Parts: sequence; structure tokens; C-alpha cells
Amino acid sequence: MNEAEADKMWRARVLTIFPDMFPGPLGVSLTGQALSRGLWSLQAIDIRSFAEDKHASVDDVPFGGGPGMVMRPDVIGRAVEAARSGVEDLPLVYLTPRGAPLKQEMVRRLADGPGLIALCGRFEGIDQRVMDVFPGEEISLGDFVLSGGELPAMTLIDACVRLLPGVIGAEASLEEESFETGLLEYPHYTRPREWRGQAVPDVLLSGHHENVRAWRHAQAEEITRQRRPDLWERYGHGNI
Repeated sequence: MNEAEADKMWRARVLTIFPDMFPGPLGVSLTGQALSRGLWSLQAIDIRSFAEDKHASVDDVPFGGGPGMVMRPDVIGRAVEAARSGVEDLPLVYLTPRGAPLKQEMVRRLADGPGLIALCGRFEGIDQRVMDVFPGEEISLGDFVLSGGELPAMTLIDACVRLLPGVIGAEASLEEESFETGLLEYPHYTRPREWRGQAVPDVLLSGHHENVRAWRHAQAEEITRQRRPDLWERYGHGNI
């Protein structure tokens, strides 16, 4: 890979106190193959290495009282600056339950950019001044709490990497996935034609491509209407 190609590579830099968790799932299947082929790069940066005391402390008690510990801004700040070294254009993403819900349009936007710096919080979270000094995006996977930001970071990176050119062989398949058209994806069937008394719908065996397309679209609409009324309403109003 020449220098020009390296400059265009999609980069993921992860700030974490558990760098050994990476690449984890990102090192297998499509993302792992793409990583090996040099279609993207991954660097896990240990936040503790930026602590300056003998105990490598990254957290402290919260001002104002309360349970738990808060990750220190001075330690994280040095880690962010190191992660941005040479790649100042990488956006900072903090994975936190209070963030905006992750949507496919966010994934597409981040995948179209140079990459990202994923900040993985632990304990009660990070000092607010980190995001005040280093403006970035706060993203949540949903209305639940995990032990830290590492699993959400892996999820976000996986979602981005699979959209990169050359990662998925049949790129046309991306266009029919859930959320790409504003609808959930239609059901899929393969061999055998009959299994435990359940047969493949006749239309899929007809060879009539237009009928198949119409059936799949109708199925996608019905599934979305039943399971995700919020998406169905947006779809009906053309707000996707």
C-alpha cells in the first residue's frame, strides 16, 4: 500500500481502559477480512497509559457527591490528543446511554468520512469538560446500560466498515437491507423448499422477478407496520 492509499484508509481509533478487548469480533468475518486486506485500520489506545500517578488512575470521586467514580478529564484529554495526532479530521464519538440513538443515516455519514475516534467510558462516565473541550458526537445503542462503551464501539465500527467499498462483495445487497429504504427487511428463504411442514412462498419459486419484487416490498411494509410503527409513520410521511 502506497502513502496516498494509506491516507485515504478509513481509520478507527478506540480509547479504552481495556485495549485487549480489540479487535475482538472486529477481527473475524467481513470486518476481519477487510482489516487484513487493508481496507480499514484499527488502533486500540489504552487510556491508562496517559495517567501520571503511580497507580495509573483514570477516575476519581464526583464533585457534589454521589455514587460511583467519574473518568478524569486530564487523563482522557491527553488520550484524545494522542489519538488525533496526524489525523486531526477524525470525529470524536463518545458512546454513552445519554447519546442520540444510533441510526443508519449516522452510520452512512461516518462511513463516508475519514473514520472516527471512539471514546469508551466506564464507571459513571466521563467528566463533562472532555466533550466541552473536544466537541464531538454522543451516540447510544438504545435505552439500556452496559458496563462500558467497548461493545457499542465495536457495534458502531462494524456497521461503518461493512459499508466501505470492497468490504461486501455483492454491494447491491446493501440497498435492500433494513433501514436503507426506510423499511425493515423482507423475510428470506432458501433450501429445502419444505421444512417441518412449512413451504417456501410460491411467488419466490415463480421466476417472475417483478412479482417477487412486489411481494418483497409488500412484506417489508407489513413487517415495518407491525413491528416499528415509528418507522412506518416516518415512511408514510416521506421523512426517511
